[in-house]
Amino acid sequence: MRYICLIYNSTDTDGTLTPDETAELIKAHFAFDEELSREGIMIHSDALEMPDTATVLRVRNNTLSATDGPYVETKEHLAGFYVIEAPDMVKAKEIAGRIPSASYGAVELRPVRTLTLPD
Repeated sequence: MRYICLIYNSTDTDGTLTPDETAELIKAHFAFDEELSREGIMIHSDALEMPDTATVLRVRNNTLSATDGPYVETKEHLAGFYVIEAPDMVKAKEIAGRIPSASYGAVELRPVRTLTLPD
């Protein structure tokens, strides 16, 4: 089954890592990516740009509106994600718990729902 691991960083700690700490965190992510790839677990991963680069799109009454970020009042923001393959939630939790950024923020783990067209 596929799972998505959503990495959240706190706005209180963003930008507080030293350049050396940031470099170590990035290296740890690359090593983790390689490990998951070797194990056949990795489907995809990426980091996201900061929230102030986001745009939220909404369609209401057939009219598209766009709002530039940051757009929500929150202490955490989505910073990146992994899509992994795991046999069950227990194994997925073990994998997600090894994501390097979990030491600085939080990781939300969710099963991916596969949608199909009705007959």
